[in-house]
Amino acid sequence: MNTIKKRPVYLDITRINMPVGALVSIMHRASGVLLFLAIPVVIYFFDLSLHSAQDFSTVTAMLNSVPGKLSVLVVLWALLHHLFAGIRYLLLDVRIGLTRDAARIGAWIVFGAEALALLLMVGLLR
Repeated sequence: MNTIKKRPVYLDITRINMPVGALVSIMHRASGVLLFLAIPVVIYFFDLSLHSAQDFSTVTAMLNSVPGKLSVLVVLWALLHHLFAGIRYLLLDVRIGLTRDAARIGAWIVFGAEALALLLMVGLLR
C-alpha cells in the first residue's frame, strides 16, 4: 500500500487566483524590503549632495535621468504602498474591517489611495 501522496513539483503562482487582501499583504512585505534596501542609497545620495555644489549637481543629474526617475518612482510607490497598507493593518489590529467584505474593500482602498497619492506626487514633482 503506497501512502505517499504525489506533491506538485512546480507551483505556478500565475495560475493561483489570490484574493486582493493577499496581494496587499505580499506587496506590503515586498515594499518593506525595498524600502529597507533603499536606505543606504538614499543616505549616500543625501550625503553626497551636501558635500559641494558640484556633487549636488551630480546627484541632481543622476536623479533627473530616466533610470533615476524610475528608481525614485519605485521607491515612492513602495513608501506609499507600505504607508497605506500599514494603516489598513493597524485598523485590522483594532478590529476595524475584519469581515470578508470589509477586508476586501479595505484592500481595494489601499490600491486606490496609493495610486491617487502617487499620481498627485508625480504631478507635484514635475
